[in-house]
Amino acid sequence: QLQLVESGGGLVQPGGSLRLSCAASGRTADYYPIGWFRQAPGKEREGASCISSRHSTTNYADSVKGRFTISRDNAKNTVYLQMNSLKPEDTAVYYCAADLNRSCGPGWYKGAFASWGRGTQVTVSS
Repeated sequence: QLQLVESGGGLVQPGGSLRLSCAASGRTADYYPIGWFRQAPGKEREGASCISSRHSTTNYADSVKGRFTISRDNAKNTVYLQMNSLKPEDTAVYYCAADLNRSCGPGWYKGAFASWGRGTQVTVSS
C-alpha cells in the first residue's frame, strides 16, 4: 500500500503562491497516477489536477487551469502542485491520492482512489 503525506499548505494573500508536495512512501510511486483533490467547507470534493505515471498526461479543473501546475519527481517519489495567482475561492483542504488502476484522462476525478493523504490546509485571505 502506498502512503501519501501532503505538505506546503498555509495562509497566503490573494495573488500569492504556494507549492504543495505529496511525498509517497511504502512503494515506488513511479507507476501511480496521482491526483490532487480539494474540499472547501460545505462543498463537495473537487478534483483539481492529475498527473500520469510517465508525465505524459496532465489534467486540470477549469477553475485552476492556467494558475496551477502539477509535476512529479520520481527520483524523490514526490508530486508537486504549484499554485499561483491564488484566490480566496482556492481556500480548501488539499489532498493527494493515488491508484495504480486509474488514469488521468477525462473524468479522472470520478470514482475511488485507493491511497489518500491526510490533507494540508490552504487559506487564501487578506
